[in-house]
Amino acid sequence: MFRSDPQSSAAGPADLSEPIRRPPAVAAPRLIQTVRFNRRQIEFVFGARQQLGEVFEMRAGLPSGAVVTCHPDHARSLFTADPELVPSLTAESPLRPVVGGSSVLTANGKRHLRQRRLLLPPFHGDAVAQYERMITDASEASIDRWPLNRPFALAPRMQAITLRVIMTGIFGVQGDPRTGSAEHRLAGAVKRLLASSRLPLAGLVELMNMGRPEPTGIMRVTMGLLDSAVYPVIEQRRREHETVQRADILSLLLDAESEDGEALSDRELRDELLTLVLAGFETTANSLAWAWERLIRTADAYERLRASVCAGGAEGEELVEATIIEAMRSRPVIPIIGRRVTVPWRLGDYVVPAGSAVAVSILLLHHREDLYPDAFAFRPERWIGRKPGAYEWIPFGGGTRRCLGAALAMAEQRIVLASMARRLHIVAERAEPERAQHRNVTMIPARGASVILRSRRAG
Repeated sequence: MFRSDPQSSAAGPADLSEPIRRPPAVAAPRLIQTVRFNRRQIEFVFGARQQLGEVFEMRAGLPSGAVVTCHPDHARSLFTADPELVPSLTAESPLRPVVGGSSVLTANGKRHLRQRRLLLPPFHGDAVAQYERMITDASEASIDRWPLNRPFALAPRMQAITLRVIMTGIFGVQGDPRTGSAEHRLAGAVKRLLASSRLPLAGLVELMNMGRPEPTGIMRVTMGLLDSAVYPVIEQRRREHETVQRADILSLLLDAESEDGEALSDRELRDELLTLVLAGFETTANSLAWAWERLIRTADAYERLRASVCAGGAEGEELVEATIIEAMRSRPVIPIIGRRVTVPWRLGDYVVPAGSAVAVSILLLHHREDLYPDAFAFRPERWIGRKPGAYEWIPFGGGTRRCLGAALAMAEQRIVLASMARRLHIVAERAEPERAQHRNVTMIPARGASVILRSRRAG
């Protein structure tokens, strides 16, 4: 099932005496590449890989284009390098006009490392364990309300669970925010933003904002509406902060200081909060949606999971974990990540010049036959008795940019997946697999993982 020793490939800062040798480039015009990459990234990158090899250049994704690779040694070189040599491309991504430039996601250098150190404790260890009871309660309550014998999309149901979890962690809200409260208005605005991002016009709006530090056009209006819900939360909590003791993430940020020893501005708080809310619930929700989209079209894997979970014990827990890992391998919600190298960089046979954007295609890396034989098959048993390699399974990225919420995301997925497998009999609404829809930097099921619930056991 595994062969974890693909042929090694030299990677990292190149000797300055080496000549630049660029990889082969996708031949289509820039506009065609951009549209294909943003609308059908799976077909685009796999086609380029087949035609050009495991390192190629494209004129899409960023205004400057990017060199794309899918070798684990190349990923390792980027993840383990000095961050000053390989700043993240998120500062230039479609996320920048949405979450701003001050957040842990879009910042680079010292600011990023400082923000990361500040935010890491609330998403690890004992802090995550404290969320588990709430995740279980939210999951069980949600399952009880799902309709029987008619189609519905799982993604919004998963979002309802994960949004409740992240709102508790960030704002200290227990359960659903009180109707009419500032947090309730913010949760509603976030849901409306995600709903609008699935409209046909959304892709064009995203392209119009590509590479811009601030939103323009329709996105500017949309973000203005979201900001009108964010800033009242900040204002209210600033008023209460001296008199009300809280242990949530917003309180942590209100106590934090900038590099100059000053309190974070409203804009800095806004950028951080939007990053945590949007990144903290939507990616996890869609990972769960993809897991079920794959499971219900792989009968053997689904039946093994149901039987193991109902039997209980360590075997069931291991299979739940394996199912999540395999789902994130086959359908990574973030399909590509990148860095901008500040020195010439070797990628196997090629050397790209300083200033190049170098992107690791998670999709291509996760479907290498030398790592994962029969890579397009959904086989959770690949992971029984095995742990993912740090540079071969990278849905959370890696190095100093690895997702802060990875531990919380895995805990949420374990609890929700096990609850659903134990209590529900789910079938696909349609036999054919759901295609991937690309939204901003994410890859989500086009129909939201549309299913039919045939039966439900009591909790």
